[in-house]
Amino acid sequence: MRLYSGTSKQFIQDNIQNQIAEKLRGEFFDYFRYYPSDNEVRSWQNSLKAVTLVFQNASLLDHGVILEYQLPLTSKRLDCLVTGKDKVLQDNAVIMELKQWEKCSESFSENEVTTWVAGGNKDVLHPSVQANQYRMYLADTHTAFNDEKNPINLNACSYLHNYRFAKDDVVLAPKFDTVREFCPVFGADDVDSLSSYLGDHLAKGHGEEVLQRVEESKYRPSKKLMEHVSNTIKGNSEFILLDEQLVVYDQVFTWARKGFHDKRKTAIIVKGGPGTGKSVIAINLMADLMDQGYTAHYATGSRAFTETLRKIIGSRGSSQFTYFNSYGTADSNTIDVLIADEAHRIRETSNDRYTPKARRSNKPQIEELLHAAKVCVFLLDDDQVVRPNEIGSSRLIMEVAEKHKCNIFEHELEAQFRCNGSDAFVNWVNNTLSIKRTANVLWGAEEDFDFKIYDSPQQLDKAMRAKTAEGFSARMTAGFCWPWSAPNPDGSLQNDVMLDGYKRPWNAKPDARHLQRGIPKSNLWAYDPNGIDQVGCIYTAQGFEFDYAGVIFGSDLAYDPTSASWEGHPERSFDGVVKRSGELYLDLVKNTYRVLLSRGMKGCYVYFQDENTRNFFLSRMENPQKLLVSS
Repeated sequence: MRLYSGTSKQFIQDNIQNQIAEKLRGEFFDYFRYYPSDNEVRSWQNSLKAVTLVFQNASLLDHGVILEYQLPLTSKRLDCLVTGKDKVLQDNAVIMELKQWEKCSESFSENEVTTWVAGGNKDVLHPSVQANQYRMYLADTHTAFNDEKNPINLNACSYLHNYRFAKDDVVLAPKFDTVREFCPVFGADDVDSLSSYLGDHLAKGHGEEVLQRVEESKYRPSKKLMEHVSNTIKGNSEFILLDEQLVVYDQVFTWARKGFHDKRKTAIIVKGGPGTGKSVIAINLMADLMDQGYTAHYATGSRAFTETLRKIIGSRGSSQFTYFNSYGTADSNTIDVLIADEAHRIRETSNDRYTPKARRSNKPQIEELLHAAKVCVFLLDDDQVVRPNEIGSSRLIMEVAEKHKCNIFEHELEAQFRCNGSDAFVNWVNNTLSIKRTANVLWGAEEDFDFKIYDSPQQLDKAMRAKTAEGFSARMTAGFCWPWSAPNPDGSLQNDVMLDGYKRPWNAKPDARHLQRGIPKSNLWAYDPNGIDQVGCIYTAQGFEFDYAGVIFGSDLAYDPTSASWEGHPERSFDGVVKRSGELYLDLVKNTYRVLLSRGMKGCYVYFQDENTRNFFLSRMENPQKLLVSS
């Protein structure tokens, strides 16, 4: 999708006649069914007039121009793409990222600067970083730019047409030198330099021919991208498939091959509790599918989990790691295999609070996923639903797949790969929380898993830090029993989690700005070593595993010895969505603690805020004194 496509002559004329913004506005409405904001229209007017002057100065009169070009399977649109041929008649295209900024300040983050956006100072990508991300995405995913015989050369730059660089300007800081070599940034005084840059890549014109190639291109990851993702994943020697994991893996490849000839879609449902290896299967599939040339996507409903995967894979391969709500506009069978990890987090629809009314769709999210891919692999745990608007379940997936006449296969994983090779601990947690009846009624001190109960949160915190000092991964988590505040003005985090003299901040909010150095963003709390200094909640811990999990078991869920039953206390919860879930509350908060208690592979250490709950857990243990750590 693009809002404007034509020749550079027509583009210049549309600007001279003050028609360009109105044309974009009309196309925007035709596609999205609502009008763009006044601010966006004004930005088109201002920025595209500046681009027109550059085109005239550079004599770009025989070129192709695309405006507001939407990157496939994303909601992102690049501002301007100019096409033409270089001095040796090689097809070329240049991305121009346009900014109306007038000044910036330093950000503590690696790829960001701070500038005034939408009424406040915010951390945003450096313009060259943003342009380079678009360049890599197009080069890696569009056939016009990764055609093996004659690819279009793709370059990118940014143009800050209102910005006059000061001495030691943060935009020109040394940490951005490398990216600026690939994607230079031009300011208000650099019209001649920008004109020269465009001339170097587009000197011979004939841009309509190149423009047509871009318009006719299709989404298809390049072999280099596939190799990059595959090799990165395969570099991790921990990913080994065993028993039924390999059965699932082989079946996915069978139907991926058949998908080229079978008109019916295939849905493969893989159920399993914590540590049964669902993500191990998903990661192996992603690596080997791409290695063998299949178009594969790895989707989740967790921002923290997806962003961590992107961090590990690197920016080049990040486009293959997506969210469940990324497929609303995808064409049918765009993807060979879509791996939906943590599929219990699938929602009713892909609408969220930011979706304009005119763009809201009643199409179920599960149907969007099935529509986009030939083969869908759903990996889920029916007992990990922790929010009322997350409706993913094996039954729902089965019903929708049957409705669409898919080939359907179902698997259940049983072998325990977390908790030090024993499924006894997870079974005991399920039984103790009255989630499932299992044979593991009592927990023994001699079990092959390090479980301890601490008398104070300070002791628990000290034990977790000791584990990190020994080289293990460890994180502190807690139930949502305290408020979650924005950072202080100086960028430090507020100590929200406070009990019995213990004070720690939650991990940063997703939209937190101006954080001090050493404080990881919320999405990377589980991955960044500095995450040990904050307490994680269910939304940043779910989907991850650590060697040792520390859990503050709050008072939002308590055992009542009088009624011999679990009771939910929404009045003690600060999770606004869950506390308003009515009769669902008890099951959701029990699932929350089940998830937190099962994040550890080698051990789990717990502090109970409620004494009755602590005593009940102790009553379900053999020789509890051996597992109780007192001050």
